[in-house]
Amino acid sequence: MSAEDGEQELRERVQRLETLVASLQDRLHQLEARATPAVPAPRPVAAPPPPAPAAPAPRDLEAHLGTYWLSRVGIVALITGIAYLITYRFGELGVFVRVVLGYVLSAGLGAFGLWLSKRYSLFGRIVFGGGLALAYFVTYALHFIPSVRVIDSQVLALVLLAGLVVGIVVIAHRMHSETVAGIALFLGLHTGMLSDITSFTLMSTTLLAAGALFFLVKNRWVIVPLSSLVAVYSTHVSWAMRSDGVAHGTTEPERLLLSLGFLAVYFLLFSVALLARPRELSLRASLAFALLNWVGLVGLGSYEVARQSRPDLFTFILIVAVAHGVAAGVAWWRQAPAVLFHAYLSLGAITLALAMPAQYDAAPLVASWLVTGVVTGLSARGTASPILRWVGVAILCVGLGATWFIVDSPPILYGVAFACFLLVERAGELRTDWLPPPELLQAQGLLRALCAGGAALALVWLVGDWMPRGLTTLGWVVAAFGMFAVGFALRERRYRLAALGVLGLALGRLLIVDLARLPTDQRVITFILLGVMLLVISYTYTRLRDRKG
Repeated sequence: MSAEDGEQELRERVQRLETLVASLQDRLHQLEARATPAVPAPRPVAAPPPPAPAAPAPRDLEAHLGTYWLSRVGIVALITGIAYLITYRFGELGVFVRVVLGYVLSAGLGAFGLWLSKRYSLFGRIVFGGGLALAYFVTYALHFIPSVRVIDSQVLALVLLAGLVVGIVVIAHRMHSETVAGIALFLGLHTGMLSDITSFTLMSTTLLAAGALFFLVKNRWVIVPLSSLVAVYSTHVSWAMRSDGVAHGTTEPERLLLSLGFLAVYFLLFSVALLARPRELSLRASLAFALLNWVGLVGLGSYEVARQSRPDLFTFILIVAVAHGVAAGVAWWRQAPAVLFHAYLSLGAITLALAMPAQYDAAPLVASWLVTGVVTGLSARGTASPILRWVGVAILCVGLGATWFIVDSPPILYGVAFACFLLVERAGELRTDWLPPPELLQAQGLLRALCAGGAALALVWLVGDWMPRGLTTLGWVVAAFGMFAVGFALRERRYRLAALGVLGLALGRLLIVDLARLPTDQRVITFILLGVMLLVISYTYTRLRDRKG
């Protein structure tokens, strides 16, 4: 056997062995499959659907009134009754008994509230806040109420009241309870209005307002400081309406300065608290604070100044406008939300417009409003403020409408008004981040349409003053022709639509009034000129259509 034959036989044996091993493996797999029962592959189980959110249970009005409102009204009534008791009956007691009994009542009410809060947290805290408010009133009465007076020094009384306000703030802050803070501070303000209101009352309410503003700055609570703002200005209203018992021994100028000084302190306190951390407060709350603070300062301050020194009213309102401009600058510096910055600017512009009637009348008043409106509207572009532009257009509309009340108003005012509306409308589009683009475009479209309407009305009145008495309708047609010319020149559809509206009114007047009343010559002139103008306008439309085609 040769070597090649041996190699070939070895290869054949290896192949037979490999075939045998493969057959044995197949046999082994078959035996294993018979011995082990087949287990079906597990089917994927669908995850159960997430439970649907439970629908909110409808508020039980009866339970809400009984638990929420009755407790608050009840504690106000209780503290009011005890305050009247202290005012009218404690004078019959000795000095030591007045002090001890007053604070015992407040301590007892506060302790009772703490005991109740262990089981009924909200109700107990309301009662506890009433005890703190009663302690404030007792301290207030020991100097201010003549029949109960124990402390003669006003400075000492204010120091004690300040200490008590600090105590209320610390307690409410540590309890993290807006209810305790609100009840205690509000009732403190309320009980201060139950007796005569003097400068001491205003100083004590200022202390309470400062305590409430701590929660606005520190905790960003809204209800407590907002109610304090309303209460502080309401107290000042009662003080301003009185002509006796206020600031004894002072002259009228001194009394006016005292009143304006308190108003300035209120405005400064609430503005500083609002702008300290403006981004941590809701937009609605910020706007409410700014608006109410403005209403209180402008309304009360103007009333006080007009009653005692009317020539100074313009200066006062002008200072208020500047103050709101400064507040807008601070809001921008503190990176406040854009809406708050624009709100301060708009309030300043409105205040400036309110100052004009105190300085001007008749035609100068209208001119001052038109100038204020156009400056405000044009300033909106530099500040990117749609609100400011709306305010500017509103002031322009007021100025244009005021011409109705001016006898023999000069026609130049209508020309100025027409130019002002045109300038504001052509000031360009505004870009802002806080208003969605669709709403911004809608607001700008409506504003520009209002400007076009104001310009059309001003032009109608301007031409109407220049036309003879019997050709009023023709004057309207001329005004419509002018609006068409402006619309075609500026390629603005709004002006052409306004012109169509004026033209429709002119045609209606022509058919209803002029055909029956106009003399023959005026009727001829009106119809001929009307026909010529309508043909010219139609020819212009035809040429524009052909160019587009």
